[in-house]
Amino acid sequence: MFSADIVSVAAALFFVMDPLGNIPLFNAVLSRFEPRRRARIMARELVFALVILLAFLFAGNSVMGFLGLSQPTLSLSGGILLFVIALRMIFPRPGAELEPVEDPFVVPLAIPMIAGPSTLAVLLLLASSGPDRMLEWSAALGLAWLATAVILVCSPWLMKALGDRGVRALERLMGMLLVMIAVEMFLDGVRAFYGTLGSEEPPAPL
Repeated sequence: MFSADIVSVAAALFFVMDPLGNIPLFNAVLSRFEPRRRARIMARELVFALVILLAFLFAGNSVMGFLGLSQPTLSLSGGILLFVIALRMIFPRPGAELEPVEDPFVVPLAIPMIAGPSTLAVLLLLASSGPDRMLEWSAALGLAWLATAVILVCSPWLMKALGDRGVRALERLMGMLLVMIAVEMFLDGVRAFYGTLGSEEPPAPL
């Protein structure tokens, strides 16, 4: 079942979720909580994020049909969005900090840090491009979520081991890889768009 496609999609989703880039933000939000409550909040937000991601994956075709979106449109817009996210990973804005939150319920940890707009766009694209492969996409999402959960749960130790510079260097490396994924998604949208133009039938004469 775990084919090369599942692994490649899981890797792409992992890069889009950007757990390494979220490590400093997660620690900033949860630093004032005691370890036991911090663990409960972390587990709760990870479960909420997984439920939201699965909902978007399985409701992708319905959402696109309701909004009247086509697959080329989603590929083009998703590629642009991923490219912008990747540029922010490579060139982070200095001084971007989160305000203290009393109890981060769903926002901002589950949404938009884990289940962000770029991840949701990729899931919609997967659902529309391969509706008969939902089991494979679910497995890929599960792998990406599990890897993200492990990194975020271990974030305090990773911060100590790698330091702020090490985390930022890894995030920029992930950003460079995400740039390539974004360009490929955009080119797929362009090819799909030109394919629809070639398949259109000329209007019937009056």
